[in-house]
Amino acid sequence: MAGRLPAHLEAGGLMRAVNAAGGFATVLHHGSDEQGTILVLLTENGANPRLFERMPRVDGDPEWTALTMDPAELLRNSGGYLDRRTAQDPDLWVIELDIAQGERFILSDDRAD
Repeated sequence: MAGRLPAHLEAGGLMRAVNAAGGFATVLHHGSDEQGTILVLLTENGANPRLFERMPRVDGDPEWTALTMDPAELLRNSGGYLDRRTAQDPDLWVIELDIAQGERFILSDDRAD
């Protein structure tokens, strides 16, 4: 199993890459700097929300996985999925990346289509 970057470095790198490409990135929930899990909410001009979480594969290495969610449930301000997840896991990071084709920042080339 490969070593893992601390969560705050990975989150910061994703956000800087999106900002440098002309998008908008923000932290919706700040988790543990060292070992927090990261959820990435991808949007395009605030629409078409998709949620990804990095989960371990069988070999132990992490892989970004799309979570199937109803967009209304995902973005609901109170009591929605993100609120429930951050209440259950205070170490969790939730980052929003608002840019066209945001998958290119987290998925390998063969999965970004």
